[in-house]
Amino acid sequence: MLPRPNKLTRSDDFRKAVKNGVRAGSHVLVVHAYDRSTDIAREGGPRTGLVVSKAVGNAVVRHRTSRRLRHLAYTAMQGGTMRRTCDYVIRALPAIATAEPKEVAREFDRALAKAHKRLDEHQA
Repeated sequence: MLPRPNKLTRSDDFRKAVKNGVRAGSHVLVVHAYDRSTDIAREGGPRTGLVVSKAVGNAVVRHRTSRRLRHLAYTAMQGGTMRRTCDYVIRALPAIATAEPKEVAREFDRALAKAHKRLDEHQA
């Protein structure tokens, strides 16, 4: 379970991260990262939101996918992999339903690193 301050809850925040941020992904998920360091009103640690649509599967599959992605996000926050000034939207793709948990974790780490690299290039 993610702490409340680390959750994206407003649709405007989701929209801003998806439209104005950078995108990196694989065949199982996409990570949208938005650096909000210029937004003075928003402080605190990294915030994360999930998008797991019906295309992923039935309710059981979607909830299992959400739990796995929340756990990966929490672990990345605790490990310092996620940047404090960023908002992240993690969007699950249909292939995640049949992917092994280790593969999902590997692809999440890879997409997160790629998103950070793109953020650095975008800011330079």
